[in-house]
Amino acid sequence: MWRSVASNGLSFLLVALFLLGALVLWGRNEYTTTGPLEQAICLRVEKGSDMKRVSRDLLSVSAIGNDTIFRLGAEYTGKSGKLKAGSFLIPATASMEAISELITRGGASTCGTEIVYRIGVTRTSVQVRELDPKTNRFDKKAEFNPEEETAPEIFERAKTLNDTRFRVLMAEGVTSWQVRQVLMAIDQLTGNIAAVPDEGTLAPDSYEIRLGETRQAVIERMQAAQDMILETAWKNRVEGLPLKSLQEALILASIVEKETGVPTERRQVASVFINRLNRSIRLQTDPTVIYGITKGEKTLGRGLRRSELDRKTPWNTYRIDGLPPTPIANPGQASIEAVLNPEDTNFLFFVANGTGGHIFAETLNQHNANVKKWRAIEAGKAKK
Repeated sequence: MWRSVASNGLSFLLVALFLLGALVLWGRNEYTTTGPLEQAICLRVEKGSDMKRVSRDLLSVSAIGNDTIFRLGAEYTGKSGKLKAGSFLIPATASMEAISELITRGGASTCGTEIVYRIGVTRTSVQVRELDPKTNRFDKKAEFNPEEETAPEIFERAKTLNDTRFRVLMAEGVTSWQVRQVLMAIDQLTGNIAAVPDEGTLAPDSYEIRLGETRQAVIERMQAAQDMILETAWKNRVEGLPLKSLQEALILASIVEKETGVPTERRQVASVFINRLNRSIRLQTDPTVIYGITKGEKTLGRGLRRSELDRKTPWNTYRIDGLPPTPIANPGQASIEAVLNPEDTNFLFFVANGTGGHIFAETLNQHNANVKKWRAIEAGKAKK
């Protein structure tokens, strides 16, 4: 009898172990297999939350099929204690394993609300944006000019959220004075910027900023980025350029940046100035005159007067030979690369064509004819 009982007990144990093994394999497969989520979502994990709460949130939006398996899988893989607060983009069909990795690996939030401080040439603005998980694009929820308008409620609320990201977006052609002014007004940053950074040394780009980061640290990141861009472009420059140093390349790039906003024109505009320098012809470019008036601390907001074109300043390239002593703005990478690899042309002149671009000419007679066309276009606009 005891032998029979032992035999039955052993059989029961083997069956139980088999079933347990099958259950473990099933649970592991459920944890690692493609998930049921049909469209990407932005999952917010509140500060102080735990895996139990997160698993329920995921189950409620059909991102997972079983909250218990999700918790056990996270526990088994050692991720339960690594949960991070923030907002995380959960892609469609993500497995439980992939989701647990996304919400525990640390780093900045990958979706949710973003406040962007935009530094433009003629206007500064602040945007509040939210990522649409379906399109993976940010939708603008509000925008205002902090110098002229009261901040909207959505901005004040977004500043208090734990997962809000902050970003500075610096446009090509802004001056270092403009950058300093904006950074000094951002209350998420700390410290002072003792002096306006040297003109041209800041790389136009998008920079994520951290709460409590010093303003000087942001400036140094911008300078390091510009140094890298300039050094790489200098190494890859074409032969025979009349530019003796990285600084001269930066100066000319800033002029090209201010002369055209058309990407396909940059190398042509650069070729005009390179050809003029090679032939010892003055650059005669209006943006340098404007910089001599404003020093980059404001926009002129009007056309140049004859007296200003005739007045000699260190930057007035109608009155000085060669390059001005400093850049006149912060050029972007494309303008830096354009002056170090200009288009091979014989152009010496250009004038606006009325559509945002320019008409180029090799001779003064051609240029004068183009100027006449431009003036006719301007006269036609004035009559309307």
